[in-house]
Amino acid sequence: MHIPDGYLSPETCAVLAAGSAPVLYLAARRLAQEADTAVVPRVAMASAFGFVVQMLNVPVPDGTSAHAVGAALAAILLGPWGGVLALTVTLVIQALFFGDGGILALGANIFNMGVIAPLTAYVAYRGVGGPVGGRRALGAAAAGFLSINAAALATGIELGLQPVLFRAADGTPLYNPYPVELAVPAMMFAHLLVAGPVEGLITGLVVGYIERVQPDLLARQTPATGSQAWVPLSLVVGALIVLTPLGLIAEGTPFGEWAPEEVAQLVGYVPPGLVELSGRWSGILPDYSVPFLAGLPGGAVIGYVLSALTGIALVTLTWLILRQLLRPRVRP
Repeated sequence: MHIPDGYLSPETCAVLAAGSAPVLYLAARRLAQEADTAVVPRVAMASAFGFVVQMLNVPVPDGTSAHAVGAALAAILLGPWGGVLALTVTLVIQALFFGDGGILALGANIFNMGVIAPLTAYVAYRGVGGPVGGRRALGAAAAGFLSINAAALATGIELGLQPVLFRAADGTPLYNPYPVELAVPAMMFAHLLVAGPVEGLITGLVVGYIERVQPDLLARQTPATGSQAWVPLSLVVGALIVLTPLGLIAEGTPFGEWAPEEVAQLVGYVPPGLVELSGRWSGILPDYSVPFLAGLPGGAVIGYVLSALTGIALVTLTWLILRQLLRPRVRP
């Protein structure tokens, strides 16, 4: 679901970035009002969870792969605005440091996974009655399933509109070559049947676990504090770090994230816009790998785990900086 550069036109990227901007502004304003409470560490932890869970790719029967997003858990723990910011920080770090998602397409990825997914999750969680007692785990599972599929649908539509709106002089698509009638079913097949149930299961299990061991983490009005408050979610993130190498098992490339040479094998040509825009930035640790470990026995696994730890460190550092920037100034 991380759209690389070259699959969307610059115009589409600009429109989606502009659509995300006011939501991010409102979310930042809301967080600034709560910057002195425990909500900022909570956002950092949700960002770390989203980063790690997105590394766990799972195979899809059509030969591609998909992954969970973590937006539902962020929205449940933080509310819609905190969820938006948590996912946005995750997506920015993924694009800048790991080359996961394009730089030009960052606004589009934020719109899909950072805005649509957490807002959908919050509405679904509240609608199913998640905040009420024993229905929290059920509401969380529904929120996870619906949120990732809402984001997948938006991604499929955006990709599928490109051949209609942007074509070269000879009539071939400039960017993504697959039209709506192929892009949307492909995205929904992967997420309705595989990624959606995985997201729902993970979210439901984590919320059920938190409800048993630290239920005040689910009560956003009275944030948990103290040295033991974040142990449950920290344990979840730690367990996911250990499991991240499982993401290497899914060999298929997610739909719409192919390299240009893969597109050439699939459709027989590479759209000129994709040639022009793709590959400009691959990140410092491209595709969650450590270059000097390549070729060594177990190098891919070690590099994947190190990338997970690096991502969490970057997320934590980012939120430490943002906490200082968002802290309300005391006027004399």
